[in-house]
Amino acid sequence: MAITLKLASSLDGRIATAAGESRWITGPEARAAVHELRAAHDAVLIGVETALADDPELTVRTPGYGGPQPARVVLDSRQRLADDCRLVATAQQIPTYVVAVGPPEARLAAAGVRVVTVPAVGEDRPELKAVVAALAAEGLANLFVEGGGQVAASFLRCGLVDAIEWFRASMLIGGEGRPAVGALALGALSDAPRFHRIDVRTLGDDLWERYRRL
Repeated sequence: MAITLKLASSLDGRIATAAGESRWITGPEARAAVHELRAAHDAVLIGVETALADDPELTVRTPGYGGPQPARVVLDSRQRLADDCRLVATAQQIPTYVVAVGPPEARLAAAGVRVVTVPAVGEDRPELKAVVAALAAEGLANLFVEGGGQVAASFLRCGLVDAIEWFRASMLIGGEGRPAVGALALGALSDAPRFHRIDVRTLGDDLWERYRRL
């Protein structure tokens, strides 16, 4: 199992304004690189809040791409995805998983969504190590985690992130914006997750920073 965390943020590490506006922080070159990264993974994973706010497709849309689409995975404890959202509407064509803490809802199953049930922790959130194990059992060994900030923090807190692909735009949003990484509950700097930067490149006005876990 390998897990890559993708972050697309402003220079000061924000992924959206306080009102939730996030399209588009990074430019077309960075977005094209993200599509190539999606194609290299078995599945793209997001939290339900991101799914509800953005109604994403999570597909590879690189011009001329003819390979398989990665599966889409949504951490959705209470199965809140709407029937008419893009992920559910295309579940018959592209493998789509909902990770929940209760039995599958018939409406999602009828739409072709595969509901995976795992144990809950805290506020009915799925236990991430159980999530990773369940997805691996489905043949999804290489995960591309795209957000949001709370999901990113959860994977980092659990020590599950092997690599980070960070796209940083040349803009500032400020402290009222939504952070790329939520609370990590660190007691000391020695507890902080640490990564080694292996590459930095320019994509238009953006930077693409690549890290691997120490």
